[in-house]
Amino acid sequence: MSALANHAFAKMNGIGNEIVVVDLRDSNAGSKAAVTPEDARAVASPAGVPYDQLMVLQPPRLPGTEAFIRIYNNDGSEAGACGNGMRCVVRRLFEKTGQTAVTFETRAGLLNCWRGPAPDLYTVDMGAPKFGWQDIPLAEEFRDTRYIELQVGPIDAPVLHSPSVVSMGNPHAIFWVDDVNAYDLERFGPLLENHPIFPERANITLAHIVDRDHITIRTWERGVGLTKACGSAACATAVAAARLKRANRSVEITLPGGKLAIEWRERDGHVLMTGTADFEYEGRFDPALFANVA
Repeated sequence: MSALANHAFAKMNGIGNEIVVVDLRDSNAGSKAAVTPEDARAVASPAGVPYDQLMVLQPPRLPGTEAFIRIYNNDGSEAGACGNGMRCVVRRLFEKTGQTAVTFETRAGLLNCWRGPAPDLYTVDMGAPKFGWQDIPLAEEFRDTRYIELQVGPIDAPVLHSPSVVSMGNPHAIFWVDDVNAYDLERFGPLLENHPIFPERANITLAHIVDRDHITIRTWERGVGLTKACGSAACATAVAAARLKRANRSVEITLPGGKLAIEWRERDGHVLMTGTADFEYEGRFDPALFANVA
């Protein structure tokens, strides 16, 4: 039987990004790779607790960290980073323990988190972005990843073209447009996510630079689909815009679900994301969800 059967969970959201938080640190199964892709898909089923990301806290592997966090998309694939999900984890932990700062380990590395400038705001240090074509990764070499040769539509009149690409612990492609709502992202998103240029697939974002302090985005999230919010996409967009000198290093990003403050810190190159995290309800997973999970 799955380690999640009858286990407690918290349903939360980060500016519309639907998040489920499960704490396995005190579970006998917590130290093992107990949650499988099949488990994650079962939770996301209509009979379960549909989500964008499932955040699973396992016992810490490194001194000074609170937990090792595995992050699952609703198709069962694992993500290296999820900024909105991290804020939800942080709020949950801070409310239980009274802590105001904490460090987690993820597949993308160590993430420092702390209470933001207001009681309902939480900041996640998402680490330093990566720009090398092999680090993103891309399937072929591009010396300058501020723009790459990729387009949708006819060669002489492409619908979308020349995205910026960057890794925030997961691959992102950002297409610069005048109106993020003028494109059928639900149609183009799956094609671009699975384009051969992205061997690990990619998050696909449409971005409009309102001014040097404000950017609007919509994102097709790898392994999830069209989403109201993607924190790592907001970070990637802010960094890509600054690299192109089209925006400042501190910007407000507007997503369909709300707003995030993003700072690409100059002294160490780390990206700081600040925003809210909302608690919805608590529950326990029905063991019947996992009856057919091998």
